[in-house]
Amino acid sequence: MMGTLRDLQYALQQKIEELRQRDALIDELEAELDQKDELIQRLQNELDKYRSVIKPATLQVSKHNQLREHQRSKRQAISAEPSANILSHDKLPFYDKSAESKELIKEAIKDNDFMSNLEASQIQEIVDCMYPVEYAKHSLIIKEGDVGSLVYVLADGRVEVLKENALLGEMAAGKVFGELAILYDCTRTATVKAVTDVKLWAIDRQCFQTIMMRTGLIKQTEYMELLKSVPTFHDLQEDILCKMVDILEETTYEEGEYIIRQGARGDTFFIFTKGKADVTRFERVGGEAVYVRSLVKGDWFGEKVFQGEDLRTANVIAAEAVTCLVIDLESFNKLIGGFDDVSNKGHEDADAKAKYEEENAFFSNLNLADFNIIDTLGVGGFGRVELVQLKSDENKTFAMKILKKRHIVDTRQQEHIRSEKLIMQEAHSDFIVRLYRTFKDSKYLYMLMEACLGGELWTILRDRGSFEESTTRFYTACVVEAFAYLHSKGIIYRDLKPENLILDHKGYAKLVDFGFAKKIGFGKKTWTFCGTPEYVAPEIILNKGHDISADYWSLGILMYELLTGSPPFTGTDPMKTYNIILKGIDMIVFPKKITKNALNLIKKLCKDNPCERLGNLKNGVKDIQKHKWFEGFNWEGLKKGTLTPPIIPTVTSAVDTSNFDSFPEDNEDPPPDDNSGWDVDF
Repeated sequence: MMGTLRDLQYALQQKIEELRQRDALIDELEAELDQKDELIQRLQNELDKYRSVIKPATLQVSKHNQLREHQRSKRQAISAEPSANILSHDKLPFYDKSAESKELIKEAIKDNDFMSNLEASQIQEIVDCMYPVEYAKHSLIIKEGDVGSLVYVLADGRVEVLKENALLGEMAAGKVFGELAILYDCTRTATVKAVTDVKLWAIDRQCFQTIMMRTGLIKQTEYMELLKSVPTFHDLQEDILCKMVDILEETTYEEGEYIIRQGARGDTFFIFTKGKADVTRFERVGGEAVYVRSLVKGDWFGEKVFQGEDLRTANVIAAEAVTCLVIDLESFNKLIGGFDDVSNKGHEDADAKAKYEEENAFFSNLNLADFNIIDTLGVGGFGRVELVQLKSDENKTFAMKILKKRHIVDTRQQEHIRSEKLIMQEAHSDFIVRLYRTFKDSKYLYMLMEACLGGELWTILRDRGSFEESTTRFYTACVVEAFAYLHSKGIIYRDLKPENLILDHKGYAKLVDFGFAKKIGFGKKTWTFCGTPEYVAPEIILNKGHDISADYWSLGILMYELLTGSPPFTGTDPMKTYNIILKGIDMIVFPKKITKNALNLIKKLCKDNPCERLGNLKNGVKDIQKHKWFEGFNWEGLKKGTLTPPIIPTVTSAVDTSNFDSFPEDNEDPPPDDNSGWDVDF
């Protein structure tokens, strides 16, 4: 027996030693992998630096080609303003189908990476609204590069998918394709050709967005009314009630099931939406339960948890199938509060007001002819940004954003431009680029802005590859201050990325480009699909309606990109990116260089549920400022401008554009836009 025990102990020691050696080997391999990752990053950084500074005389590469290289790397933002009448349809279109067809569509949707995220009721409405389409063999159903607005379910036949004439694969019945087109106006990324005669089911963007928006709006309206009917919540502010709507969870109970038991401890509050339940109470120990009353739709119970009582005083038993909306005390306590605590509250003192009035008087007397163009600071689809100099004072330079009116009208961005002007003119924050004045003529709109000559953060990130933690902390803090200011005024920004952060001559980062900013007020949502694919929050992708919490999601993405050089969610095309975003931040493997506290903050900012995101809880932005990652950070110094930035740009004069890339001259002469009449108040 002793021998057997000794043998077992020896065998166990051998196993332990084997495991120890294996662990040591794993540690060695991990260390080797880390070294290789660092080497790759270093080489990548060197390559980026080489690309950014090389003088391509030997290769005869023009500045124009350099520009194309830079533009390829810069990311385009997307916007799809929903039609004004999207909710005006009394009835959605309905197309009769066989049970088999309904099942085929439903299964195809559930099998699709994007559409499987929709709610059951939304899927049902999409099934009902889809209409039949047929294509003959060899027909092009979708052509690469064309603008599309339909999504299809293949009902019968086979199709092939081609990109740049190369075959990517085939699809048979029961597959969804073309789904990016129902999110926003986009060009098709591949060609879909019929291999046989095919039968399809289709739905257009207008109908899809109506289904998505109506679902959210109807639910919000119904839940708001239910909450208002409860005396405990009757006097709460509208924005708090709106937040509560978001944390309501629908729960179902079968007939005979106990919803709560007398004497048990609980921290949840219930509102009935469907079915009936009986309330019973034991009057004495060991006695029979006495019927008290019945609960039906609109009734509630458990409100005493909000007064600190957690002992249940009665039983509630489902008399039939029951559906309740449930709020748990922890979520309620985390949520209630919010805008009262926002730092940088959107009011200005008398001195600041006087300063801005004096400023306005100065700029209102200027005309376009008072400026000379010095150099180009940036170009884009909208037009250009030029550095301009005041003829009467050579030390006064500004950034002039010049927008093509025809392009704005063609892309239906009138409302966005008007909103950009109004928001920027009222924004008086050291972390937001100032807009002083606007002009217009028959071809262009002009926005005269503060010149920040430190360069774009995107350019610096491109040249360095990634930033140290302390550098990332400084720029993240600049954005936190800008968001605190905007959100205190009920403004959502919606296009955060390194491309939209610019450094002033001291090295402080400021938000620029307010094309997608919108004043939504407090406790309100908006349904526009907009933002840059890698930065959009899941609720924007799923068209659930979004608010300021979408900005905090993008703050987490920015942190990750500044620390690593690339955002966490990237795909080969926008739809793949959106599908990765919908899988969530927990599916992302964080590189070792991101510290524990940074990882914790990113994950708290990138919560799938907007109600759980840091910055959107009861303490507002203070929760971010007090996070461990910001421990010891000098917020006061940042606000006063006394904190030394991590990167101090070299700016030798008011006309020094050396921190910007080179751009070719603009020789294009766009047509005038005399017929729109939309810009009369610009």
